[in-house]
Amino acid sequence: MAQGYVTLVGAGPGDPDLLTLKAVKAIASADVVLIDDLVNPAMLAHAAPGVRVVEVGKRGGCASTPQAFIERLMLAEARAGLHVVRLKGGDPYLFGRGGEERAYLRSHGVRVEVVPGISSGLAAPSAIGVPLTHRGWSQGAIFVTGHGKDAASEPNWAALAQSGLTLVIYMGVARVASIQAGLLAGGMAPGTPVAVVQSASLDTQRQLLGTLQDLPLALQASGLGSPSIIVVGEVVRCADAWDAHGGAHALAAAR
Repeated sequence: MAQGYVTLVGAGPGDPDLLTLKAVKAIASADVVLIDDLVNPAMLAHAAPGVRVVEVGKRGGCASTPQAFIERLMLAEARAGLHVVRLKGGDPYLFGRGGEERAYLRSHGVRVEVVPGISSGLAAPSAIGVPLTHRGWSQGAIFVTGHGKDAASEPNWAALAQSGLTLVIYMGVARVASIQAGLLAGGMAPGTPVAVVQSASLDTQRQLLGTLQDLPLALQASGLGSPSIIVVGEVVRCADAWDAHGGAHALAAAR
């Protein structure tokens, strides 16, 4: 029996139209699809009839399928001669544990292909008119998680504050108070513009515009939660609603 292989596919931020053509082809050729909790089920419309779909939930703060189980399942299915598609939200290599999964499978002799996807860290600011770089305001962007695996991996927020670059923070809603404190301690101006975008690219997208000094209270009052992207930096002034609402606590419930 010929050995199968695994394709790690980035499903993008949620809108099915943002799937790449290569992702669509991979899903269409799959024998079994392991789909993450945050992936829009509409993506499965590209799968062949009768394909086996295994839900492997991964959502912060909720019960999740153990990573070791997911890796063993992919290995077993590939060894059974199947094409396994691991359908992951966003991009597999940007806070998607794709590097871990690829290393595990390759260490067991399984071929792995990777199909990049549009990360929510790109889609969220774009959806509200915010460029991550701007010649007048920011010469670069930093992608960082607000939820490290342990205390030792906590980002150095003070150092990030001094970078002068746009900060794109994943999984930061639950830690927003400590993030704010760290950035202020690093010298970031209290009036620095901030955007929070929940469920970017979907019909349920909502967003909050405000400033760093008011972020925790404004976020709590808005009712926004996970999954959300927090964007910190002067580029947020480019947001479609910034001028209309004075840049403070502007909340839009619809796109």
